[in-house]
Amino acid sequence: MHEFHLDPTFRMAQQQLDDVAQLMNLDSGIHERLRYPRRSIIVSVPIRQDNGRTKVYTGYRVQHDQTLGPTKGGIRFHHDVSLGEVSALAMWMTWKCALLNLPYGGAKGGVCCFPEEMSDHELERVARRYTTEILSSIGPEKDIPAPDMYTNERTMAWIMDTYSNFVGYAVPGVVTGKPVQVGGTEGRVEATGRGVAYTVLRALERLHPKLESPTVVVQGFGNVGSVSAKYLHQGGCRIQAISDVQGAIYNEQGINIQSLMTHVKQTGSIVGFPDSEKIDASDMLELPVDILVPAAVANVITEDNADRIQAKIIAEGANGPLTPKADKILIDKGVFIIPGILANAGGVVVSYFEWVQDIQRLFWKEDEIVSKLNSLMANAFDEVYQLHVEKGVDPRSAAMMLGVGRVAKAKELRGLYP
Repeated sequence: MHEFHLDPTFRMAQQQLDDVAQLMNLDSGIHERLRYPRRSIIVSVPIRQDNGRTKVYTGYRVQHDQTLGPTKGGIRFHHDVSLGEVSALAMWMTWKCALLNLPYGGAKGGVCCFPEEMSDHELERVARRYTTEILSSIGPEKDIPAPDMYTNERTMAWIMDTYSNFVGYAVPGVVTGKPVQVGGTEGRVEATGRGVAYTVLRALERLHPKLESPTVVVQGFGNVGSVSAKYLHQGGCRIQAISDVQGAIYNEQGINIQSLMTHVKQTGSIVGFPDSEKIDASDMLELPVDILVPAAVANVITEDNADRIQAKIIAEGANGPLTPKADKILIDKGVFIIPGILANAGGVVVSYFEWVQDIQRLFWKEDEIVSKLNSLMANAFDEVYQLHVEKGVDPRSAAMMLGVGRVAKAKELRGLYP
């Protein structure tokens, strides 16, 4: 198992498990089993490039745990994809699914490539060949991929088509995050951002019920950031600052999110939005606001800037935006952190709804999906909050204790075979 330990992300995931295992007095045998993925697949992905040459990429699929059901998790196309990173993400998916009470274990996959430099034809060949190589390990009852970094609805349609061609009939349930026309679901695109906004509003009700028009900073204006901002704005919050890869904007009175979305459609960036002033993206995180939503990339709040953060609530829209050391500094300051495995779980919840609809061949309307999403997110938030209050542990530890505890209990009941 030693090859995983070389990766800092996997070490961090294992460390989080070890810490929570200690808090819970987890059975040492079960703890040992949870520290490693159940199955790791490494494949060669040869494709013919547009210039006629053949190139071989490396693909991975890691299935962390199958105690509660088939595994679930995204596929990313990125030049940094490695076995260690994918293993860490698969482990986090296990806790996320268990925390939300979904009948899944965690998985993750990816192909190490430079998608920005590849044509659509080349990306399609990569997706189809990768699917062919991992075909025997995926399926609606085994492992259900979804989109992730640099993959999207279209990638999922190619994977579904490749799989279906092999078995001889359409199998929409092999992936989620597909276009609606081939078995995708209404409400999937906005699901993660909606979930982030919903947990923030729920936290405000619990912690600061009397707060008039709470102020918010959103880092990242991609799918998650823009949708979170939209629903927080609708929920009565004042979005004072927003950033994207090109820069950051600020308006003390609040930014009109609908107008900003129109501006982004027209210009490709938030920069230059009238009705706002330009600010430094790194200073933005340190503004004196009520809520901070890091929805961009990992490790943006570290021990170097954590003590300058003034927000009362931080909701992790991205995966792992806070380093463990930053986490500790902020918890000591009394900041309420809504961890990623809860805050950004909306995507996997609606993916679960998509899979259920595909299996039943029966589709729901968007309002039905939104109300089911809200009710699952509310239950999970309330359980985390209750444990946080009763046991005096921080919300991230509480979320981990619930997620890990459910998988551990199921493992104990199923026993060790043979």
